[in-house]
Amino acid sequence: MKAPQIRKLVKDGCLQLSVFDELNLAEIACEQLYPGQRLVVCRNPLVAADRARTRHELLAGTERDLAEVKRRVEAGTLQGEAAIGLAVGATWNHYKVKKHFQVNITDDMFTYERKDEQIAEEAALDGIDVIRSGRIDPTELAAAAIVRAYKQLKEAEKGFAGLKGPVEVRPIHHRLEDRVRSHLLICMLAEYVRWHLRHAWAELLFHDEAPRSNTDPVAKASRSPEATRKAGRRRTPEHEPCHTLASLFDELENRTRNTIRVNGTNATFPKLTTPTELQARALALIDERVPQLA
Repeated sequence: MKAPQIRKLVKDGCLQLSVFDELNLAEIACEQLYPGQRLVVCRNPLVAADRARTRHELLAGTERDLAEVKRRVEAGTLQGEAAIGLAVGATWNHYKVKKHFQVNITDDMFTYERKDEQIAEEAALDGIDVIRSGRIDPTELAAAAIVRAYKQLKEAEKGFAGLKGPVEVRPIHHRLEDRVRSHLLICMLAEYVRWHLRHAWAELLFHDEAPRSNTDPVAKASRSPEATRKAGRRRTPEHEPCHTLASLFDELENRTRNTIRVNGTNATFPKLTTPTELQARALALIDERVPQLA
């Protein structure tokens, strides 16, 4: 849910922020606004601290800009309500926090002040997120499981990024609808294969082979010690170089299929080059047995 919707929940009394003095996850009911839906509220203190820091920096930056305009007005180098208004308008919303300031402009005066009450109301919602779901029986999917399921949307986002990047779904050089649909289907299947390869080749990639099952669904996910060690050393536990999926594909592409001609005859036969240790291991992990002879 977006911030205005969350503020309305607070205003209507559906969401009591004091609950999160001790908890970081709670399920609330608000039938008048969201009948037949479950609302799971999370509060992440790390996100709250980051948003508070960002707001402080943006407010301070805006005040510096407005203070410079005020200095010019007091020095007499900027006069007239219209001229002062133009100068204020050019800087007022540079940091996108215009809503948190009240300004007063006359022909020879300019003052500004923070809207402290409004800022405090916004700050109270720092780190608060609300996830909406359908009327799923809590015995089938608890509130914590809803949060975990929502966070798994990151995998879908990675998939769409893969379609735009390595799979290169665009440009689509087709005109007929069925051909466009077929092109998109092939791209989706290619991304599906990449997803499976990424997991099958986890030991060769910068991939967490044993991700932690976080007991707290709201807390920030963390890598396992093995994955952290792998990322730091850029080596697998067997002391081999780690790869990205793209660099591993590059290594596999180095394997060639040669056509060999028997000396003094027209007879030919194909032969694959002997795989390197890395290529052989990658093929073994996906149970692929490419014959030496075609």
